Amino acid sequence: METQRIMVTGGSGFIGTNLVNELRTRGHEVLSVDLLHHEDEADLYSDSYSDYVRGDIRNYRQMERIFDDNDRFDYVYNLAAEYGRWNGEGYYENLWETNVIGLKNMIRLQEKLDFRMISFSSAEVYGDYEGIMTEDVMENRPIKDTYQMNDYAISKWAGELMCMNSATMFGTETVRVRPVNCYGPHEAYSPYKGFIPIFIYKALHGLPYSVHKGHKRIIDYVEDTANTFANIVDNFISGEVYNVGSKQEWEMTIEEYSDLVLEAVGVDDSLVTYTPAEEFTTKVKTIDFSKAIQDLKHNPKVSPKEGIKRTVEWMKWYYRIED
Repeated sequence: METQRIMVTGGSGFIGTNLVNELRTRGHEVLSVDLLHHEDEADLYSDSYSDYVRGDIRNYRQMERIFDDNDRFDYVYNLAAEYGRWNGEGYYENLWETNVIGLKNMIRLQEKLDFRMISFSSAEVYGDYEGIMTEDVMENRPIKDTYQMNDYAISKWAGELMCMNSATMFGTETVRVRPVNCYGPHEAYSPYKGFIPIFIYKALHGLPYSVHKGHKRIIDYVEDTANTFANIVDNFISGEVYNVGSKQEWEMTIEEYSDLVLEAVGVDDSLVTYTPAEEFTTKVKTIDFSKAIQDLKHNPKVSPKEGIKRTVEWMKWYYRIED
């Protein structure tokens, strides 16, 4: 495999940490960029952070300086983002500054420096679409069918449109990816995270949590996801967009995922309050992954039961919880 010079923004985040490690194991030269002040802090999240620099994509000058101080990058994975629906409602300034202005800064630098970019969107862009979510739905269906239900989803779709517009106007080369409920090690607890880390954290600490009934989801173990994202540099097709998630046959209800968490932690469901379906949230997402399987050799191997077990063990280590 030919060694590539790669930048990963958001490289000390959850997916970024796993992706940086995977790219480095393949022999690529990787510079991780994030908001942490120093490498010792970043070491909490990664096996290797010898090539790390602080930078904020919201600030064009900071990112331009990083490019000026380094040799040319062949690829940039732009993972830096504000995540989540409720996070986007409570901290919408951060969301729009990072997910939209920050991405625009990266696009402007791409137009200037001519690197290839992998831009991270989200399956949330499909809104409450009731059919099979193939990648072309967003361009071929009317807006009323794919109405984005929150600022987070809107910001991610706006980002995709900016990437496509830059490709048309300036010939930039970008691949867009739409991750689906990624979870796993290196994802610490926050009330704005996905349901898997929230359930695990609360079960480990004996805290009550709610489970909304009536929803089905596919979850994707982060090592499987990172492997697929790393494959993009081996088959980069400019202009393509990919859904990246787990196997359709692994789809479960939120109640079933909660049961797997409780089993892995070793507690009963007395912590759990079961509530009706959550408002303004998609009930069932039926997502097609065939393009990623074909082009990127996407091949999830870690089942939800095994992935949740591994994530529980990581959280026990991270929060210093003894068995």
